[in-house]
Amino acid sequence: MKKFFQAHPIFYISIAVILCVYLSGIFISGVQPVYLWTDRLVYLLVFAIALFVSYAAGREHLRDPWRQVVQHKIGMISLIILLVYVMIGFTDSIHFKLPVENSQSQSQTKYSGEVLSLLDVLVEPIKTQEEKTYSAPFATHLFAKETIEHDDGSRTREYPRLIFGGIHLENPYEDKLTDIVLNVLKGILAGAVLWVMFCVLCFAIVAFKRKIPFGHAVEEVVHGNPTIPWRLILLTVGVFCILVGICVFLAAKYHILGTDKVGQDVFYQSLKSIRTGLVIGTLTTLIMLPFAVLLGIMAGYLKGWIDDVIQYVYTTLNSIPGVLLIAAAVLMMQVYMSNHPEMFESTAERADTRLFFLCMILGVTSWTGLCRMLRGETLKLSEVDYVQAAQAFGVSKMSIIWRHIQPNVMHIVLIAVVLDFSGLVLAEAVLSYVGVGVDPTMNSWGNMINGARLEMAREPIVWWSLFAAFIFMFTLVLAANLFSDAVRDAFDPRIRKQ
Repeated sequence: MKKFFQAHPIFYISIAVILCVYLSGIFISGVQPVYLWTDRLVYLLVFAIALFVSYAAGREHLRDPWRQVVQHKIGMISLIILLVYVMIGFTDSIHFKLPVENSQSQSQTKYSGEVLSLLDVLVEPIKTQEEKTYSAPFATHLFAKETIEHDDGSRTREYPRLIFGGIHLENPYEDKLTDIVLNVLKGILAGAVLWVMFCVLCFAIVAFKRKIPFGHAVEEVVHGNPTIPWRLILLTVGVFCILVGICVFLAAKYHILGTDKVGQDVFYQSLKSIRTGLVIGTLTTLIMLPFAVLLGIMAGYLKGWIDDVIQYVYTTLNSIPGVLLIAAAVLMMQVYMSNHPEMFESTAERADTRLFFLCMILGVTSWTGLCRMLRGETLKLSEVDYVQAAQAFGVSKMSIIWRHIQPNVMHIVLIAVVLDFSGLVLAEAVLSYVGVGVDPTMNSWGNMINGARLEMAREPIVWWSLFAAFIFMFTLVLAANLFSDAVRDAFDPRIRKQ
């Protein structure tokens, strides 16, 4: 065990990062940390992933499939996209309250009732730049005409100028296109500089790990490495760096995805919705796995009345329409929260509690499919020679399950987890659209689609809220599906033999 942890320090590094985040209130003066329920589960998930990476890195039978995943070009592109989403979601999971100004007679520091996240601080310009109502992407005027009264008392119907979008332009109709192109060029330059810094860091890591000169490391990466597709990785990261640079320069001066009915920036809403989608997809899986793995293996190996009881439970649960069960549970929780408002100090805590409860309900109702697959696989494995030999030698049932059954069904678990992730992200959008998903005050793609439902009936159509939610959700789900294909190809024994 000592050798295991010394050989793979990523486990300790992850623990240090989580502890620093969790104890941030001690190190950062003047800020009151807020730990929501879903935040704690996110930290637990990061800890579990670090533990799994350390466990897999020390075992060749797990290292070899992951090498194939790394060599899969489309899988690596998808993994980079997922990591970008995860970074945004993790920064949005670090919550705190800022202090408010106190009078001289008050010695105790008071904090604001608004719960902010680290992402809110990083994107503060687009968070605070709120307009009056709808405005199109890159617009300098409102989307609808209003009656404007002039100094001479006359009234005209015009498109009013925005408060923040393009306000730096003296003549927006003539200067807007030139200004946008100039900011795009600045963003490309800043992204290229950031990309070069990342490339230098990668070259240094390769040189240090392989103990070769820096120039040889550059040559190895540029000419291609059969073990790791460095050129493809660097190209994908370069595209993201340029996109980030462009968005930073444009979002500070324009609403690049427009504004909604209350004037809030749609690009900010899309970024904030990433955490909700990731929490639904990952934490629901974390809740589902113990039920599916434990009950599925027990039903397949122990058989008898235990198998009958477990089959009866998941068959009964499958016979209940999932949407009705989720709707009933969420509505009961909503009534309870409405009757006990004193339990929640802020709106964010109330919305987070509903999100946490929704993850629990989805986890309880979505474990049956994986449980059925694991039961069938365990029934097959219980008849193989090495399991029969272990039974003949008097090995206990729990030891057989732990040593022989569980390792041989993990490829099914990994494949099912990655495949179910995209389905759960889409489920959140559907549930929020019908009104039984996350809290209406929480940013989510489902709430954005629900809000855009009436906007599509306007003339002209307000299309950008629906378009933004579609693009962000489509990118995440597509990346998750492509990455799941790479994981399936690497871990499925039948495909690996072929």
